[in-house]
Amino acid sequence: MSRVGKHKVEIPTGISVVCENNVLNIKKAGIEQRYCVPQCIKVNVSSDGILFEPVNQEQATRALWGTSQRNVSNIIRGLVDGFKVELEMVGVGYKAAVSGKKLVMQLGFSHDIEYDIPDGISIACPKPTLMIVSGYSKKQVGDVAALLRGYRKPEPYKGKGVVRSGEFVYRKEGKRK
Repeated sequence: MSRVGKHKVEIPTGISVVCENNVLNIKKAGIEQRYCVPQCIKVNVSSDGILFEPVNQEQATRALWGTSQRNVSNIIRGLVDGFKVELEMVGVGYKAAVSGKKLVMQLGFSHDIEYDIPDGISIACPKPTLMIVSGYSKKQVGDVAALLRGYRKPEPYKGKGVVRSGEFVYRKEGKRK
């Protein structure tokens, strides 16, 4: 049984939280995030933090209790610090560059892959083989990183592809003579 929901989400300075009809509006310097809390969870917003309480003790309600607490905590952490994911490109001729609001990747296909960078996400390429995806929404950063990784997943024989930094790629031996 998880006990995540029991912890109070602290509200740092500079962030304002307003709860209306189980919808949390979290604002910081022009950036506004909304989170709809399920009806089976009661929300108490005070000056020192946000506390979530389940209405009943059903298993589904208790699961949503911890999930809601963690989602709101991630929203606040994203507004304060932000999230980032580093993607490495392993392979001969694999490289990426940012031009305006587009990411142009060369991944061994006959054509370049152009990706329109969504609002709220910034992509930097300090090296041609390294992409840093950053933003204030953990879900959006993870979705964009997964989509970019999906263009050329790492293959098990040579390890070529787009890999999250620190990710383990299972390697196979291949044919022997």
